[in-house]
Amino acid sequence: MAEREPSAHQFMDLGVPEYAYMFEFLQADGHLAKGAGQKGRLTVEINARDVELLREFQRLTPYNTSITERTRSTNFAETHHSATWNLCSLEARTLLNDLGLPYGRKSKTIAPPRGKFSRRDYLRGVIDADGSVGYTKQGWPFIALTTASTAIGTYLCFYAGKITGAERTLKRNARDGIYNILYTKENAQELVADLYYKDCLSLQRKKTAAESLGAWVRPANMRVAPDRRRWMAWEDRVLLQVNDDAAAAKELGRTKKSCYVRLWRLRTGKVPLPADK
Repeated sequence: MAEREPSAHQFMDLGVPEYAYMFEFLQADGHLAKGAGQKGRLTVEINARDVELLREFQRLTPYNTSITERTRSTNFAETHHSATWNLCSLEARTLLNDLGLPYGRKSKTIAPPRGKFSRRDYLRGVIDADGSVGYTKQGWPFIALTTASTAIGTYLCFYAGKITGAERTLKRNARDGIYNILYTKENAQELVADLYYKDCLSLQRKKTAAESLGAWVRPANMRVAPDRRRWMAWEDRVLLQVNDDAAAAKELGRTKKSCYVRLWRLRTGKVPLPADK
């Protein structure tokens, strides 16, 4: 384990894109364990084909870390070659824990940080760790997330709604209690283009898949499904007058999320303001 040079930024400054991405990847795929006294360890085990990402984590971390590899049998493959990044520093572990990386089991309890953080980089971290990017069997672009965390699922829907305008209602899978969140076609293209921007830190194979989605063009004979409920001018006027998505949702009989997205679009000029009566 070689001594690391300090990063140009403060370690785990979540306003820095690379640290925001790294932190969410650690929340999703990392394991923080306590030992006797002040001992403990943070580990991240991934497929060995993605070891370059762990080397980037090592470069970004101004503490002693190591990367080990092993081959073993699993329930899914007779031989599985994995790489594991290890961090033992108490100071680093304490910082990560304070930011929201729990010790022990955490799949349902992880949540976005409370302070300022780079949002799209954070969300790219969860997609790289627990999501998928590519094409469906029908040949449609898609981006999906599987998560047990209500907070993470809600935040992705909130963010994706602002980028694409698509609304999603969270509902746990009855079989295993997991949320499965999916965006396809143009919605997937828009969200992927925002999350996987040029030179961003990410798993190379998912970045390559993300970049390929831009080539898809909707077939001329593929109908565009209409909005479930189009916004009327009078509703826009009520929304602007009330200026509160929760209150407007009750008055208009719409979801709070749809009112938030519509209000944001009106304020930012994404849609024209309603004409005065």
